Amino acid sequence: FYLFFKSTGDVHMIEADVLLRGGKGGNGEPIMAHPPETDSDNTLQEWLKEIVSTNKGIKLDFKSLEAVRPSLQLLEHVKQQLRRPVWINADILQGPNGRNSVVDAKGFLDAVISSFPNVTLSLGWTTGWHPDKHNEGYDWMMVKEMAQICSALPQRVTFPVRAALVRQSISELCWLMQQSDRYSLTVWTGKEDVYSVEDLLYIRENFDKSRVYYDIFEPQNSEFRKAIGVE
Repeated sequence: FYLFFKSTGDVHMIEADVLLRGGKGGNGEPIMAHPPETDSDNTLQEWLKEIVSTNKGIKLDFKSLEAVRPSLQLLEHVKQQLRRPVWINADILQGPNGRNSVVDAKGFLDAVISSFPNVTLSLGWTTGWHPDKHNEGYDWMMVKEMAQICSALPQRVTFPVRAALVRQSISELCWLMQQSDRYSLTVWTGKEDVYSVEDLLYIRENFDKSRVYYDIFEPQNSEFRKAIGVE
């Protein structure tokens, strides 16, 4: 599970990965696990039962389309108890160095919007990062394809972007954010990614602070929060 925060305050959300027991194509119950794991003793049903008593929002990250509808049915059972935001995430487009398979955009959006039209959609790109070469950022084709998909959506959309790839993509991502005031960024990082607090500060300086969330590991998390005066 992951905690992430807005640059203007404390931890806002708890994130968890959801897949069907047995992995992609499996027909088991929704569980909390991250590929390549395909089994877990923590089911989504149990996790939701515990999470509704907290004061945090939740973000459910789907790695396959098969897991979406049965998970939303479970979410429906606790909907009246939820007092905080709900974000539903999937990588629907190929991004920089992205090799993982994407979740079908139409199938994902149809499933989510038909059941939960008011949730925040978290729509991302598959990405990769390599320490021994220059890593390209999000290019114009990637952001324009995302903008086309999102233009007709009525609800809020946040775009998860990889911290180590944002600085070289400022023009493209600024353009994407300008397309609607419903859009925000969620800056995340892989455990092995190399990036600096200066990179995070550069991101903060180039976007509206109220529209950027951070999902980053230590020690950069604490160093960044200290640099912006958030303890």
